[in-house]
Amino acid sequence: MTTAAHLPAGIAHPFSPAGRVDPYPAYGWLRAHDPVHRDAMTGMWLVTGYADCAALLKDPAFSAAAGQRERAREDDLPVSMLTSDGADHARLRAPGARLLGPAAMASIADGVARDADDLLVRAGERGDLTDAVEQLGAPLATAVLARLFGLRDEQRAPFEQLARAVAVNLDPLAPPPLARLGRAAMGELTRYLDAHTDQALPGPLRDFAADGRLTRGEMLGVLGLAVVGGWQPLAESLGNALYWLLPRPGAREALRTADPAAAETAMDELLRLEAPIPFTARVTVRDAELPGGRIPAGSRVLAVLAAANRDPAVFTDPDRLVLDRSPNPHLAFGGGPHFCLAARLVRQSGALLLTRLVRRFPAAALSGPPPRWAATLIPRRLTSLGVALHGTGTAATGTAPPAESAASPESAASPESAVAAAPVEAARA
Repeated sequence: MTTAAHLPAGIAHPFSPAGRVDPYPAYGWLRAHDPVHRDAMTGMWLVTGYADCAALLKDPAFSAAAGQRERAREDDLPVSMLTSDGADHARLRAPGARLLGPAAMASIADGVARDADDLLVRAGERGDLTDAVEQLGAPLATAVLARLFGLRDEQRAPFEQLARAVAVNLDPLAPPPLARLGRAAMGELTRYLDAHTDQALPGPLRDFAADGRLTRGEMLGVLGLAVVGGWQPLAESLGNALYWLLPRPGAREALRTADPAAAETAMDELLRLEAPIPFTARVTVRDAELPGGRIPAGSRVLAVLAAANRDPAVFTDPDRLVLDRSPNPHLAFGGGPHFCLAARLVRQSGALLLTRLVRRFPAAALSGPPPRWAATLIPRRLTSLGVALHGTGTAATGTAPPAESAASPESAASPESAVAAAPVEAARA
């Protein structure tokens, strides 16, 4: 490892405007030549190798709480798993499993399946989707959280408005006026959840609120994290997945006939290739040794999960979609003590919707203008994604990632203007 390494000419910095469109050439070069890299542009350490990221996520020398305190904001972050380490993190996380764990997800699975079917019926009546994230991903994310939180049907629309408003808190580079609106929305969401909790229908939220191991403020902090770190990432993960899935008839057919376990395996592979949360922030509380190099105490560090997830040392054909890839030890949900508590939620809900979509619409194809990647770093998302559910002549024209060698699926998109700066947050529990 050499901290003097620089990206060669012709490879855009991953946080520059062009690099945001296609960060993978930079990620690949850094992973091969300098996997523990002191970045001159941001003043941060970029960790891109799989072995290094996996070690970092397990090492208490890398503090998630301190990483979140590096965010540029005018107030303190709410107490949650995201802003704590060690024993405090474990104390908050254990009750959180009652809200987001496998038992909670199993309890709402049938209801979410009905919600997904209703969405697809309405979509079929339209025939074409102008934006699959807005018309499928966002309403499914709302449905999942509504069932976890015990919301009645008439409460879903106002809840979605709040979830959409607080989603800006994911983006560490949001312009100050927008960031202030996001903080105000977070306060409004907290008040909404505070009033709703005592009235919630029986279900995961009622069980979580009755746990008794958390103070009221801690409970509300965990609930707020579930919304900020759950609603938009789930919605965007479905758009990103469709971007990879629909141009490939063989993959669509494999998913169409998949059982639930195979469908979740496929969802894992789609998340490996294009996860909405591409990195997570840490600060070293002491000197730390990684396989690829040493990082001094007090350093700001990004574990670049999107780079680790395409490491050829771990994944054969790392830039290719392999729906039945197994094992698939991807880091899209992080790792170690802060492994994303909502992983089950994303796997189960995403697999459910995608499977139902390709079964109901086997000819579904990308359509409309070429997809473009948004200027945000978190979440990694498309600005829009058109889908022709019944397979029209405009499907996938100039929009699809290459069928086999998909190292740069963003190649059809045009660069988007944004100010390159150091990202400091990821929505991880």
